[in-house]
Amino acid sequence: MSFDFSFQRVAAVLRKEFLQLTRDRLTYAMMLVMPIVQLLLFGYAINSDPRNLPTAVLVQDQGTYARSVLAALENSDYFRIVETARTTGELDQAIERGRVLFAVTIPPDFTRRVVRGDQAQILIEADASDPTATGGAVAAAAGLPAEALRHDLKGATAFRAGGPAPFEVVVQRRYNPEIITAFNIVPGLLGVILSMTLVMMTALGVTREQERGTMEALLATPVEPLEVMIGKLAPYVLIGLTQTVVFLTLARALFDVPMAGGWAALGLGVLLFIVGSLALGFLISTVARTQLQAMQMSVFYILPSILLSGFMFPFYGMPKWAQALGTVIPVTHFLRVVRGALLKGLGLAELWPSLTALVVFVVVVSALAMARYRTTLD
Repeated sequence: MSFDFSFQRVAAVLRKEFLQLTRDRLTYAMMLVMPIVQLLLFGYAINSDPRNLPTAVLVQDQGTYARSVLAALENSDYFRIVETARTTGELDQAIERGRVLFAVTIPPDFTRRVVRGDQAQILIEADASDPTATGGAVAAAAGLPAEALRHDLKGATAFRAGGPAPFEVVVQRRYNPEIITAFNIVPGLLGVILSMTLVMMTALGVTREQERGTMEALLATPVEPLEVMIGKLAPYVLIGLTQTVVFLTLARALFDVPMAGGWAALGLGVLLFIVGSLALGFLISTVARTQLQAMQMSVFYILPSILLSGFMFPFYGMPKWAQALGTVIPVTHFLRVVRGALLKGLGLAELWPSLTALVVFVVVVSALAMARYRTTLD
């Protein structure tokens, strides 16, 4: 048996493969775009030590010392004051609804207690539902007493500068006082699991029918696009709901994840997210010609969903452009619904912005999927 190696035949096969790649433009584009997207996301958007975190303040003491403390907070680069509350109720609402990660209270007797050396305190409440986001800022707050009033203790109060710290920072971690990482990761994992299974299953399932030719028989029938979409996606809705029930049961049994309430908001959010994810998978199937392309397009959606939604990395630690992209991603809003309902007990009234975003997601993606399916029919 002789072995006759020919560079000419190798060149012919090589040329054939390059021609095949140029004809499969979607796969070719994915090969080029995916590394660039990963580079930008990991290089610029991911930050495990977030700074300039949104902070609300309730200042009940209008003295110089109170203003110096606020200035020191912002100068630390970890806190960015975005709201000034007038009552404790407004302060609670700001941190409860996720508008801020920190709520700072300076009591009315702060200046008097500093002057007298009478155990002055300020209260910093941290939204510890995401311990990674707030950990660095809480550590930085411990250095405030030594630095905040360094230039203010003069004259009759100069003796206070060389003694014990002029005031104490009391930190209260809300929603997750024991800083258990699973309380943040496990609820967020629900959105990632539903995205990976539902989007990919639907995209691959419909594309597989196209490859086998069974879709042509369906196209020959007088079935309307909406009817096809509902008929194909309904079984997967039940699968998604079953996944959710099993997931939440195990999250409680194995990780003791809090179930604070907000069941109406959680149920509506889960249903909207499942329907939207399935519609997105259907849309992908109308664009992809092969199962490989469907898989690639699904991954192209899932990767930013994991990195930019606040699941793995703090949302407020990302630059503004990454936060803007993350706001467009439906997983971001779904995670806010799940964590808000389970960890904070928020209901429909508090979570309506995220629920509205999910409604928009469902409507837009469903409309695009039906429009694409009509084009296929034509």
